[in-house]
Amino acid sequence: MKFLNDASAPYDLTYNDVFMVPSRSSVTSRMDVDLTTPDAVGTTLPLVVSNMTAVAGRRMAETVARRGGIAILPQDITPAAVQDMVGQVKRAHSVFETPITVQVDDAVATALSLLGKRSHGAAVVLDGERVVGIVTEKDCTDVDRFARISEVMSADPVTVGPDADLDAAFTLLGTHHVGVVPVLDSGRLAGVLTRQGVLRSSIYTPALDPQGRLMVGGAVGINGDVRSKTTSLLEAGVDVLVVDTAHGHQDKMLDALPLAAAARDAFADATGRRIPLAAGNIVSASGAAELSAAGADILKVGVGPGAMCTTRMMTGVGRPQFSAVLECAAAARDSGAEVWADGGVKYPRDVALALAAGAASVMVGSWFAGTYESAGDLMRDPDGKLYKESFGMASARAVRNRTKDQSAFDRARSALFEEGISSSRMYLDPARPGVEDLIDSIVAGVRSSFTYAGARSIGEFRERAVVGIQSSAGYEEGRARDTSW
Repeated sequence: MKFLNDASAPYDLTYNDVFMVPSRSSVTSRMDVDLTTPDAVGTTLPLVVSNMTAVAGRRMAETVARRGGIAILPQDITPAAVQDMVGQVKRAHSVFETPITVQVDDAVATALSLLGKRSHGAAVVLDGERVVGIVTEKDCTDVDRFARISEVMSADPVTVGPDADLDAAFTLLGTHHVGVVPVLDSGRLAGVLTRQGVLRSSIYTPALDPQGRLMVGGAVGINGDVRSKTTSLLEAGVDVLVVDTAHGHQDKMLDALPLAAAARDAFADATGRRIPLAAGNIVSASGAAELSAAGADILKVGVGPGAMCTTRMMTGVGRPQFSAVLECAAAARDSGAEVWADGGVKYPRDVALALAAGAASVMVGSWFAGTYESAGDLMRDPDGKLYKESFGMASARAVRNRTKDQSAFDRARSALFEEGISSSRMYLDPARPGVEDLIDSIVAGVRSSFTYAGARSIGEFRERAVVGIQSSAGYEEGRARDTSW
């Protein structure tokens, strides 16, 4: 990346402070762009779901991996839960979407309680293990909640086999005017296909491990027995490790990283597979150099840009994200490492600018919190609008979760300190209620940015991007308006 006219600012820059200038390009189609990441993780999209308890769970992990990204499971869930979640992600199909299932004799209330778990909005009705119908929220409207699903479902749905051609499946869905078709393998439910899902499967390449299973990552903190916790994550089957703390450039991190690296190397010796190790968070070249020297392959960059984070307002500590990514990425390359830009993205343009600054992937948290697939429960406000509750990982709520094994006195002391919002309503966008809808929007914008720069890969984009500095009025000029002047 280079600055337009060798411009420089006397201050650090946020994503809003910069813009990209189009260059001569031979890339004529967005589909000619390859977004495979250069960080050796194996993802085909530069999107990482942040290890936030309210965001990254099993549903999010498998859905994002199916489209090429990866989710990082939070550090404050039990090893047994992690093992269960990783196992479910690994068992999920790389093309077929995971179905919601109900039994034919269940109450309508049961279906309504489950339909918000998936964006396809339908449940497959089973009689034992046999598929007998499909039920949607529309089917349950104005129906007694204690009525049986057999009374409202669409019986004997059209189905396809496990080797179904995607083009033919898309035609079948349109011909029968249905949104979901069950996939049966020897009579047993293997998943579902939707019109949007079929289209996405023809565009995206899933993020798969060497065994062809969906990828998922896991986080570990810097306290306690780091080596044994890391080993537990590796044995559970994670594909990337994240050693995570709010202030990554500290002695405890530099002590913890070699322990995690030693566990990772022992696992590699036993299995032949070396799992990438990420660590953070940092915002300086010196932090990047030291964490890389301590064993990190990937450096998480960002202090204070997240929507749930109040660190900058509470402490005055942090750094504008574009400049932080730019500096840390340069330092990481000198050390043979890569960076993930963590936080501060609100629009597809921000993701593109983070990649231009040198990020291998961009971590997304709150932006994905308001989706069907996030870990929170789906709720409605008094006006009927759907939302999920989100909270920062340094908030009092998150601290309570992480300190649940401490004494009441120590927990009470920890609860006095908070640097994140403990509860925020993240409303689902009616036009983009699922995480895949947001991924579509992000990828469309990023691919277009690459064509403007004349780049077919992330590596080329880093080299060819030309970035200028703008005023707040310049940023405002570029925003669309949904009303007249």
